[in-house]
Amino acid sequence: RILVSCCPDHTFLFLAQRIHNVFQNPFCKMDSDLFMRQFFEKESSTFTYLLADLDTLEAVIIDPVDVTSDRDIELINELRFQLKFSINTHVHADHITGSGILKKKIKGSKSMLSGVSGGEADVLLEHGDMISFGKFNLKVLLTPGHTSGCISLLLVDTDPQFVFTGDCLFIRGCGRTDFQDGCSKTLYQSVHTQLFPLPESTIVYPAHDYKGRTCSTIGEEKRLNPRLTKSEPEFCAIMDNLNLTQPKKINEAVPANMCCGFPFPD
Repeated sequence: RILVSCCPDHTFLFLAQRIHNVFQNPFCKMDSDLFMRQFFEKESSTFTYLLADLDTLEAVIIDPVDVTSDRDIELINELRFQLKFSINTHVHADHITGSGILKKKIKGSKSMLSGVSGGEADVLLEHGDMISFGKFNLKVLLTPGHTSGCISLLLVDTDPQFVFTGDCLFIRGCGRTDFQDGCSKTLYQSVHTQLFPLPESTIVYPAHDYKGRTCSTIGEEKRLNPRLTKSEPEFCAIMDNLNLTQPKKINEAVPANMCCGFPFPD
């Protein structure tokens, strides 16, 4: 029996979240202290992920978008999270990152980006780095190919593990390789050396999906991905003949994202 007078309001939010965490993911039994929320930005079909330790309230956000930053900030404040880092998996070309806005509006939060990207951030990441929030840790995997500075983030403290693959690996697809120093051969090698060797139960959370899907597993993609189950030459031939149009916001997004979003004055 719960005594209402003994618990502040936010305690109920956390108790409800712990219960929700056990049931929300069809693939696994989540750690009851882990908060994870997947958001969707419809114009660029971008997923943003908010992760937090419900005991320490430390949080990180992956691939925030500028136009949905107010949504993210509202939830962070409601749940009294302490946002440590805004992590960009690469220099995006289809939207402007929200990390600049989050830095300005949330005291103490810092931006993160791969050092190989050539962009600016408070923390430049390298392969093998560990990003901690509370008792949880994200391991940085360098997975170039879509761009030269792409990273994936492996949450190592859950069973099964989660991997946030950015634009390297999609659900039944992958990111394009025809701009920003992209390379089809490099992307293929990134997937086959860094992602596909992970346990097949590892849950894949991509940066985009265009068909209403939310997640996959490494095992599914090893068996069913129509591009990455091919040989490397076959894959490169597919990628070389996609004939995609340029992202609508590429001319404004790339320069802005090279400094983690439009720089804001103090």
